[in-house]
Amino acid sequence: MVLEDELGGLLPEGATRSDAPDAPRFRAGECILWRYSRQVETARVVRDDDRGLVTWIPSGSARLQSAPVGMRHTREIPLARRFNAPWIMRESTWTGPGVVRVAPRGKPWSVWFFRTTEGAPAGVYVNLELPHRRASGEGGTSTVFSRDLILDLWLDAEHPGSEDVWLKDADELAAAVEQGRFTSEQADAVRSLADAAAQEFVVAGSWPLDEDWAHWRPDAALDEPLDLPAHTGIDELRGWTGTGSSVPRARIF
Repeated sequence: MVLEDELGGLLPEGATRSDAPDAPRFRAGECILWRYSRQVETARVVRDDDRGLVTWIPSGSARLQSAPVGMRHTREIPLARRFNAPWIMRESTWTGPGVVRVAPRGKPWSVWFFRTTEGAPAGVYVNLELPHRRASGEGGTSTVFSRDLILDLWLDAEHPGSEDVWLKDADELAAAVEQGRFTSEQADAVRSLADAAAQEFVVAGSWPLDEDWAHWRPDAALDEPLDLPAHTGIDELRGWTGTGSSVPRARIF
């Protein structure tokens, strides 16, 4: 697959595809890391079975991700130079209500169930990304690894139905090609994944859309904000800097 062959080189050696027979399974209640190259988030396992991994990210949980030098978020940079700007790593927390995030086994996307501050369903976000790898890691820090592919789908909670599937960030994907982040062939492959996700997953109502995760609520123990683990790998990440898409090879913590 062109996306994995050319982008997957930034994923760590030794991480196992989530649909492999020997892929590690995570325990319910376990705190894990969910990593997209220069972005690391904390999450707690709700369930992990043959269909995939279900996690909960409590509000206020720790994150570590790249940010433009002198700015707080990549979207503050004009689109014309967004993928070539210098960056540093910055710690923050998950703001807003907690979110259920699901990684179906072997699929090139994750599914995020957002909610309002009152707890009502706000919509479902389908994040296109490389098929997930898993690792137990040194010191027992379990990690999910992937690579964000820019394009996303959004399902409006107030108007369910295939006609309300919105494609997000098509302009960013085009800019990524213009600025050398992706090749034209890679961008075409991402667009094909978006089409496949809309037809094979969203319209068909495949798992996890056929379960009521939009209304699921954690108990008090699961909803405690999570901290980044004390680990030399995390300390190393804090010192990363670069320009554009440059990044050292990922390591397993």
